[in-house]
Amino acid sequence: MGLFNFFSKEKKETLDKGLSKTKEGVFSKLARVVAGKSKVGDEILDDLEEVLITSDVGVETTLRIIERIEKRVSRDKYVNTSELKSMLREEIAALLTENNIEDVPEFTIATDKKPYVIMVVGVNGVGKTTTIGKLAYQFKKAGNSVYLGAADTFRAAAVEQLVIWGERVGVPVIKQKMGSDPASVAFDTLSSAKANNADVVIIDTAGRLHNKINLMNELSKIKKVMEKVIPGAPHEVLLVLDGSTGQNAFEQAKQFTAATEVNALAITKLDGTAKGGVVIGISDQFKTPVKYIGLGEGIEDLQIFRRKEFVDSLFGDE
Repeated sequence: MGLFNFFSKEKKETLDKGLSKTKEGVFSKLARVVAGKSKVGDEILDDLEEVLITSDVGVETTLRIIERIEKRVSRDKYVNTSELKSMLREEIAALLTENNIEDVPEFTIATDKKPYVIMVVGVNGVGKTTTIGKLAYQFKKAGNSVYLGAADTFRAAAVEQLVIWGERVGVPVIKQKMGSDPASVAFDTLSSAKANNADVVIIDTAGRLHNKINLMNELSKIKKVMEKVIPGAPHEVLLVLDGSTGQNAFEQAKQFTAATEVNALAITKLDGTAKGGVVIGISDQFKTPVKYIGLGEGIEDLQIFRRKEFVDSLFGDE
């Protein structure tokens, strides 16, 4: 098990590179805040609040961080501005560990659920299908047999993209003609996976939030059909969010977690944005754990979200 928990040099480099724009953005703003000042006072704390909010940490989480730092400044009376970075690091690390949600050990699945069924949800364009392909690769790499279900039957591009990923990874993709009932695709996928003793099933779904009521009814229908084939399915409802959209990702998380039983999150596209602070805010505000983060286009660039490594990468190792 120690081997699977090992955070390799390659993974660390990918994480560092993926968070580099966020790191540069946050600390260039922070440097301007403390320039010419020696003591952390109200003015600096007000400016720090602005830094965090404009880095997409989110208002609620930002206020919690500022309140913690205010207490430390008040207690210690004199806090040098050079200490602000380490203080900020400590408070963010504390926030990320307080929800008592443990980081998952690598790309593992529950061995008492076979096949382990994952339903992937999220609006169009956030990287759902790409995330599914990368997950399929990781699960297969770990020795599992994987089936994919193309239940986003409203977009030809979504089905085609999933088929391409299936071919690339070497796993079967169950699909039907365009416009078919998504629940029917899910039924066929689970039935085939069960008959072939598969370990993992990943179901893609449509993401039309502009038609929210119908979409949520559709997701409920898919879940009910899954349950008939495999009791307890889906075991995981994975919401994929685009980290580069900043506050839109918060809003999508609110809507999906309110409407369906999301129990895991994946935040993608962190490598192309300075908005990586969104991971901190979403981790803090939602009871649902961030399970995966996307750090690039490469097939290996989907990583398990490890809170300690994330903070280390964002602030630099100490």
